[in-house]
Amino acid sequence: MAVKGWVEINETLCKGCEICVHYCPVNVLALDEHRLTPQGYHPAVLVSDGCTGCMVCAIVCPEAAITVYREERPRRAKARASATRERSHDT
Repeated sequence: MAVKGWVEINETLCKGCEICVHYCPVNVLALDEHRLTPQGYHPAVLVSDGCTGCMVCAIVCPEAAITVYREERPRRAKARASATRERSHDT
């Protein structure tokens, strides 16, 4: 069975540079074009299942804004990710 992972992105730190998006080997990250951080950047978000918890995104993030988990996602985080995905696909 493949390892499941998920990420949390600290929107206070994320500057929307897209480095994590570019280097994600399973292409599950994208910028949320519908929201802005308090600093005015489009934050990175987890847009689909398939994260393996490889930590590449966290390693390349120059702002250390990404925390990677290699475990089952808590229900509250699952609901938040689903809502974000739905907003991303509405346009």
